[in-house]
Amino acid sequence: MRSIYFLFTFEGRRVYHLNGDFTNTATLRPYLNAVRATLQAALCLENFSSQVVERHNKPEVEVRSSKELLLQPVIISRNDKEKVLIEGSINSVRVSIAVKQADEIEKILCHKFMRFMMMRAENFFILRRKPVEGYDISFLITNFHTEQMYKHKLVDFVIHFMEEIDKEISEMKLSVNARARIVAEEFLKNVSLSSCLSVFSPRS
Repeated sequence: MRSIYFLFTFEGRRVYHLNGDFTNTATLRPYLNAVRATLQAALCLENFSSQVVERHNKPEVEVRSSKELLLQPVIISRNDKEKVLIEGSINSVRVSIAVKQADEIEKILCHKFMRFMMMRAENFFILRRKPVEGYDISFLITNFHTEQMYKHKLVDFVIHFMEEIDKEISEMKLSVNARARIVAEEFLKNVSLSSCLSVFSPRS
């Protein structure tokens, strides 16, 4: 399997793509390594007050009030359904993740799971309550987070989340399918029993 990255520009954003067999699970490791390396480079943050409003210190990647403080957004894509958008600035980084959703069941499970997490965003510190449009979940890391927490641990958390989210959705899908199979079997048993009783019941 090749793990060569080629670079092109799409709508003003740099796009890194993995060159190789996308159906092979071995592409996950180069994909995560690319995300890790980009995050480590983007998390060189410093405290920076607003140039527009006095005594204000807001994440520039969110307010976007000064273009010179924003870095070029980077998209790292594993395939057309799995990608990560990393938007950097002088004092904050926003990481948005699109999770693979192969069918309608996975779309529903992913939506419910992400909604469950985002309702508890304050417990995760860096989790946004609303994702960037076109993505399933977003994280916001500011210079205050990197001052209070280990930078490499923040990167590890994002990478670990990306590793585990597919497993969680797959396990939930298997559980839903198993429960649906049991319900269908019980329903068909009752239907068959009712049919047999109606056939052998005496007619007036």
